[in-house]
Amino acid sequence: MAIKDRVGEVTERIVKRSHDSRSVYLDRIGKAADQGPQRSRLSCGNLAHGFAACGLSDKAALSGDVVPNLGIITAYNDMLSAHQPYETYPDLIRQAARDVGAVAQVAGGVPAMCDGVTQGQDGMELSLFSRDVIAMAAAVGLSHQMFDAAVFLGICDKIVPGLTIAALSFGHLPAVFIPAGPMTTGISNDEKAKVRQLYAEGKVGRDALLESESKAYHSPGTCTFYGTANSNQMLMEIMGLHMPGASFVNPGTPLREALTKEAAKRALAISALGNEFTPAGEIIDEKAIVNGVVGLHATGGSTNHTMHLVAMAAAAGIRLTWDDISDLSDVVPLLARVYPNGKADVNHFQAAGGLAFLIRELLGDGYLHQDVKTVYGSDLSGYTVEAKLDADGNVIRDLAPQISGDETVLAPAAKAFQPTGGLKMLTGNIGKAVIKISAVAKERHIIEAPARVFHSQEAFLTAFSNKELNGDIAAVVRFQGPKACGMPELHKLTPSLGILQDRGHKVALITDGRMSGASGKVPAAIHVTPEAANGGPIAKIQDGDLIRINAVTGELTVLVDEAEFDARPVAQEDLSHHQFGVGRDLFAAFRANVGTADAGAHVFDV
Repeated sequence: MAIKDRVGEVTERIVKRSHDSRSVYLDRIGKAADQGPQRSRLSCGNLAHGFAACGLSDKAALSGDVVPNLGIITAYNDMLSAHQPYETYPDLIRQAARDVGAVAQVAGGVPAMCDGVTQGQDGMELSLFSRDVIAMAAAVGLSHQMFDAAVFLGICDKIVPGLTIAALSFGHLPAVFIPAGPMTTGISNDEKAKVRQLYAEGKVGRDALLESESKAYHSPGTCTFYGTANSNQMLMEIMGLHMPGASFVNPGTPLREALTKEAAKRALAISALGNEFTPAGEIIDEKAIVNGVVGLHATGGSTNHTMHLVAMAAAAGIRLTWDDISDLSDVVPLLARVYPNGKADVNHFQAAGGLAFLIRELLGDGYLHQDVKTVYGSDLSGYTVEAKLDADGNVIRDLAPQISGDETVLAPAAKAFQPTGGLKMLTGNIGKAVIKISAVAKERHIIEAPARVFHSQEAFLTAFSNKELNGDIAAVVRFQGPKACGMPELHKLTPSLGILQDRGHKVALITDGRMSGASGKVPAAIHVTPEAANGGPIAKIQDGDLIRINAVTGELTVLVDEAEFDARPVAQEDLSHHQFGVGRDLFAAFRANVGTADAGAHVFDV
């Protein structure tokens, strides 16, 4: 199937825009690859340090240059449900390497924080910056130059983007990402949301809320809603860095273990010492990035990726913009309804046909580039398969089903839930912003309401508790951007905003902060840039100003006389209380040097 005109046009302009930076990047990783295995240039003292803790057979293997060594970068910790399964993966990977006459070593660990734990807490102000810390920590692990390929064990919000940036920094090395899978289904997402709203209204107590949350988040694995973590897994598969069918297999199952071993062996096979050398920096090209954006739109994925994908692309010398993302959203159909865009969870999505069905549908209608490189060795058509086990416990793959198992969860392209994607870019005299509309009712895609300005989500919640918010409201929550305080998610606002909306009021949120991968039914213009701390127009908005959000035309405007608005002073805020406590003092350099949201909100000079 020929690629859709708009998809081809966007791809071509990304290629042209990225020509110089991509050429420099490919030249750099090409020279690194030409140098061959790095261990050959280590001194005897260097090498002895590098394998001192290995067994005799591994030491003997690593003494020469003919046996590949696989570096493991792990985000394991047992506080995060999604990452707890990784505890046993290094042993599985080491054994898989030995099975093919190779070696594997844990190269390093990276931090992995949970936005679910820090939501609404001070620690959330480290969340976005943790992505860049993860990239740097992974780089430290790989900098020993002991490795011919790497596998990356990470799954959640900032972890996979950070690991991807690191993999692309070492883009001359092959890289395979190994997921751990989602937890099994708990209580329904509707039931969980209902209890949260009842708690916000004071109708149930903390004990009932905790019981509900514990039934939703109940075992090892990722949370089952379609937020940033599961959007990450979709991206790694549709961009060719997972083994086909690996993303949404539950932890602790024989198939999950077999896929892990298979991924380790595949990473070794595509090293420079194998027969199918496939460096990560060649897999992630302009077409792969466009495929990722298309997948994000088709599944109604996380708003966080409007920053992460830009930062990930930049690490490979590719210049992706919000305009590119927005233009693709205008033509890519929404094919998945997974909470918060529907009632189902990611396990239901997988059972209905999962990514194999989705990729086949998008390829068949010309929305995805088929002619890309993947870690599997095929083009993208090799990902239209489901992973299973044969009688001997080996991974086998069957073609995706021709019919969706549940068209209320996963639709064929001919019956798309809507003709456009789940994300939209907004522009106007307030600046640029992102809105997720896949979960927002059509009658709320256009909102005009008077502004009520807050400088923290706590101030908004106090006003709500004091019953001060009794009509239509465009809640402006500013000084939440990356330079101000690290750009925390403001998901704590969701229940209260939802209550106001359910009372029949016109409700919208405008913020230079984030609103999480689980952005829901209330229209929210997020990631506003320039942010208030940079003197952006959002800092000029006053209580009572009429604000228009139009997700149809992409407008974000304060309806104030232009001359009057320009003449207004920029609001100031004492941000010193965001600079200390829970480690925030250690991140001053990040706040001082971070880029804007539309440029990826990263601290790297790329």
